[in-house]
Amino acid sequence: MRIQLVCLEDGITSCGFRKLAAYTARLHPGTGSYYVSTRSYRTVRAAVSGKMGTLSTLLDGEDVETIARELRGDVIGFSSMTGYAALTRSVIRRVRELNPSAYIVWGGIHPIIEPEDAIDADVNAICTGEGEFAFGELLEGLERGCDLTGTRNFWFKSGDGTVTRNAFLPLQTPEEMEQLPFPQYGDPRERIYERGKGFVPVTVDDYLHNDGLGYPALWSIGCPLHCSYCGNTKFIANDPKYRRLRHPSARYIVEQVKDAKRRFPHLSQVSFHDDSFMAIRYAELEDFAELWRAEVGLPFAVYGVIPTYVKRDKFELLTWGGMNRIRMGIQSGSKAILDFYKRPTPPEKILAAGSVASSFAPKYHIPPVYDIIMDNPIETREDVIATLELLYRLARPYTLLIYSLKVIPNTGLADAMEARGIDLDEIDDSYLIVPPRVANLLLYLLVLWRPPRWLWERLLSRVRASSEPQPLYPRLGWVLRALSLTKRVLGHLRVMDLSITPGKTSYRLWRVGVVGLWQRWFVRRPPRPDPPAPATVPLRVSG
Repeated sequence: MRIQLVCLEDGITSCGFRKLAAYTARLHPGTGSYYVSTRSYRTVRAAVSGKMGTLSTLLDGEDVETIARELRGDVIGFSSMTGYAALTRSVIRRVRELNPSAYIVWGGIHPIIEPEDAIDADVNAICTGEGEFAFGELLEGLERGCDLTGTRNFWFKSGDGTVTRNAFLPLQTPEEMEQLPFPQYGDPRERIYERGKGFVPVTVDDYLHNDGLGYPALWSIGCPLHCSYCGNTKFIANDPKYRRLRHPSARYIVEQVKDAKRRFPHLSQVSFHDDSFMAIRYAELEDFAELWRAEVGLPFAVYGVIPTYVKRDKFELLTWGGMNRIRMGIQSGSKAILDFYKRPTPPEKILAAGSVASSFAPKYHIPPVYDIIMDNPIETREDVIATLELLYRLARPYTLLIYSLKVIPNTGLADAMEARGIDLDEIDDSYLIVPPRVANLLLYLLVLWRPPRWLWERLLSRVRASSEPQPLYPRLGWVLRALSLTKRVLGHLRVMDLSITPGKTSYRLWRVGVVGLWQRWFVRRPPRPDPPAPATVPLRVSG
């Protein structure tokens, strides 16, 4: 039985897909992994313009034909996010025409978020939950010729169009996660699509272009929040236990990175893509930090930081272990909008978290990066100004990743927007294209410089809600965006962190020894912090 797994997204980070591919390859060693991606999203031009090319706009009918002709397996599994659902559907349709007997499964985020849409494609089944064990069970049933329609975590479509919707498997336990193989990375069975060539072997150059000298990792799964704009809300709706953090041991993740480093000695930084790394208990982080410092020694970044879980003792511990930057979601400075997003991170908590994060830069950290969501059609002028004022007050230094609102279907945010009569199609494609309105330009300005108060108030007087007619300043936007990105890159170069500067230049600097020498002699780490004092319980004195 020939199995082909296909991932469609910008880039080849694909942490979830890599886990599934490794598990499937353990069961069926001949399994091939195929990446359909684009390199444009990491170009300087795309970064400065903010107009990141997506697969759906860069690949045409000829590409679909070439891709489909190479997918001739007995079982073909697709993985995609909702942004690439239309392209995935086109490829599936053509694969079915060329290979009618193939058993086609669609997994990844999109079938979980929009199962009714995904099952409507020309597929045999869609995966609606965690994939590893469920897909293994499905493949075993196919080999044995069993009835598959009772396989949990799947919906099945029969020849007459009847759909069978199954319940969910229990979420993986930490003990089960411990037994999974390390995610695929640099496996000889990996292929990537190149226009005019078809699928070719993934090379070191592909990894360098995607992540520079960095390695993408995922230690924990789950998120304690229930933000209405996030796809995690669907996971939580399917199983409320998804709010609990689950992860294998610190030893497992350390050995995973050591394994990648042995095969790719140029790896000089690790980025953790967890949704809520800082919510992991201190004792577990302590075990991780000690192992990491002793056996890995690479600097690492933590994404998905939630302000309410930022504690100085955890920052001190992780920084001692090797953490050199964080990425934290702020999203808005307006209490009303944060409540609308159902995000329990009030502005005062954000300010407190920012004070902790920025106090480690620039001595030990690259300036923290904060996510901001702009261009929400329900925001008032006062809401927009509240965001700008919060960032004006926020401890410096910092940089920003600024996004225009994109509504994921079947989330609480989509329901709330529809209830207010907002046409979701009008904002559906705005995720990475930030209009150069005054408010957005002031965000870039704040990355570079905090104006004196008198000037700041004059600038605020020009701010309007995104739904109001207002002038755009594309040239000024290009300049300010370029300068803010330059500041971010310089922050990384100061510690020779080349994870956001992809390409061969970073590799050459590693080859001649500059990266290792710099990190060894010019990057500072704090002393080992004292453990936090145990909580004391007041004694009761009886009469």
